[in-house]
Amino acid sequence: MELQQMRYVLAVAETANFTRAAERCQVVQSALSHQIARLERELGARLFERTSRRVRLTPAGEAFLPAARQALDAAERARAEVAAASGELRGRLAIGAIPTVTAVDLPSALKGFHVRHPQVRITLRVGASDELAEQVRQGTLDIAFLGLPPSVRPKGVQGRALARGELVVVVAPGHPLADATGVDLHRLSQEVFVDFPAGTAARIQSDEAFAAAGVGREVAFEITNADLMARLVRLGLGIAMMPAAFVPELRDVRVVELSDPPTRVEHLVWSRLRPSPAAAAFMEALDAGGDRPPEGARAVRPPGH
Repeated sequence: MELQQMRYVLAVAETANFTRAAERCQVVQSALSHQIARLERELGARLFERTSRRVRLTPAGEAFLPAARQALDAAERARAEVAAASGELRGRLAIGAIPTVTAVDLPSALKGFHVRHPQVRITLRVGASDELAEQVRQGTLDIAFLGLPPSVRPKGVQGRALARGELVVVVAPGHPLADATGVDLHRLSQEVFVDFPAGTAARIQSDEAFAAAGVGREVAFEITNADLMARLVRLGLGIAMMPAAFVPELRDVRVVELSDPPTRVEHLVWSRLRPSPAAAAFMEALDAGGDRPPEGARAVRPPGH
């Protein structure tokens, strides 16, 4: 069994097409098909079901894929460790982030890291906190930036709190609350909301606040993209609650401060295993850069600071 065969299997699984997989791997399709067939003979099981219309994993293929990914990641990690020991940083840096991360200027941090370490392949995946934390646990991501209610702690990963901030309400410029101040949750319960999907950490922090106030609310639009949320708000279809430090990124909305605002804590998390050289270097760069949360977020110092 060879690492290249595993790369071919992974490419076919991700593209669901032998031709596109061969193009990705920069080999002719016949060579890729031959190597996968050779691997299947060695394993004694077919990894893919092939028809004229589709390619999909068999149960054996589904079982093989996670172990193949781990083997490829381990091989890449080994090469990166050797390069780091020789003074060269290379390999991959897979980062996850919530769409409203504010504790770090992530684009600038990525740019600076890329300039210093051009041999590192950087990827960024935006998603919900619980999904990102699970991907860190599985090793799909090296690190992730999460936003959680104060009562929730990341599980199964190492991490540290970066900043704590309050939520504010964003409304359309012509909304009756546009010029209001000190609005409470009882008043907001009369409004239609745009929010993140139910069950996500971003949604839970708001749901818990309304439950604690003894009132309910209507969430008519469940959105994962912050820019789309802001657009729906601008069109007057609903109001939204967002981190105060994030709303300066939005245009053409009015910000309403709450008298009893929910809060969230942003965390940086990484695997319980030793971070890769690239991940360790990136986290060191964040610390050395002295990143400060923007206005509306308050830095959270680790114990002893």
